Amino acid sequence: MDANQRIARIAAHLHPSNVQMEGGSVLERANCRAKGGAPGFKVAILGAAGGIGQPLAMLMKMNPLVSVLHLYDVVNAPGVTADISHMDTGAVVRGFLGQPQLDAALTGMDLVIIPAGVPRKPGMTRDDLFKINAGIVKTLCEGIARCCPNAIVNLISNPVNSTVPIAAEVFKKAGTYDPKRLLGVTMLDVVRANTFVAEVLGLDPREVSVPVVGGHAGVTILPLLSQVKPPCSFTKEETEYLTKRIQDGGTEVVQAKAGAGSATLSMAYAAVKFADRCLKGLRGDADIVECAFIESRVTELPFFATQVRLGRTGVEEIYQLGPLNEYERVGLEEAKKELAGSIEKGVSFIRK
Repeated sequence: MDANQRIARIAAHLHPSNVQMEGGSVLERANCRAKGGAPGFKVAILGAAGGIGQPLAMLMKMNPLVSVLHLYDVVNAPGVTADISHMDTGAVVRGFLGQPQLDAALTGMDLVIIPAGVPRKPGMTRDDLFKINAGIVKTLCEGIARCCPNAIVNLISNPVNSTVPIAAEVFKKAGTYDPKRLLGVTMLDVVRANTFVAEVLGLDPREVSVPVVGGHAGVTILPLLSQVKPPCSFTKEETEYLTKRIQDGGTEVVQAKAGAGSATLSMAYAAVKFADRCLKGLRGDADIVECAFIESRVTELPFFATQVRLGRTGVEEIYQLGPLNEYERVGLEEAKKELAGSIEKGVSFIRK
């Protein structure tokens, strides 16, 4: 292989368009595999150049279950792709820039992770944020319906309580909706709950498991502290302190960053932790149980976050809430009230 061909082969990893080589032959992207590229799953990240997307892309490049990693964004995707492609791990990385390349980014994917959207900026109302991110999620999900309707979708874009219903409506319109394959990522609430509870108990967070149910904003986040593993009991004060801190975890980071951003690094960590569990489910591993915001009949609401068992088809089993104490029962009613409005807002955005 001469130098020009080698350069073309390297370039084909970085640029989604086919690379023209001397002699008129075209080097197809599909043939540009790193030598010894590991067998595994094809994963796309939509919004890969953003505050969450970049660390998320880096961590997914490190995951041994990923063989192909597609990085899509409307800005800066080539730079992030070039940077991450230099990591000496098995996954082949390809970049895609702008809406004309969305379909190419999505074709043949097993898992699609969506952190795309704008964070809330000073002076922006929640309604402003909703309108922008709702439109972005709609466009991306239309692409998924066209190009990889059987992919598992991990939706991170806020507000998750509304964007998951939006995605469901888009897929229904396209005739591709499978509720088992659409999961709102609430893993950051679980990660925070494990960390904060471990601090109070004086344990390693990796030894703690806290189910967090409801939704993914404010009072809709309901940590079930009566079901913590290892089993333990909390005083009323501890319960109130922990619940409030878990619910306000995002605000804690926004305030600490003092206008310089929101929870991007811990969100990327949580998203990768959840994506890894989804991939292990796809591989056929047993007993993969995590919390996610999904279509559900656990309550009277059409969507709700609870523990689910993940498998080859996505969500294979949805677990009931289990026994709640009085504090949690009151919290559940508050969460449902708030959640109902957010879900309706998402549904009516598409149906209007």
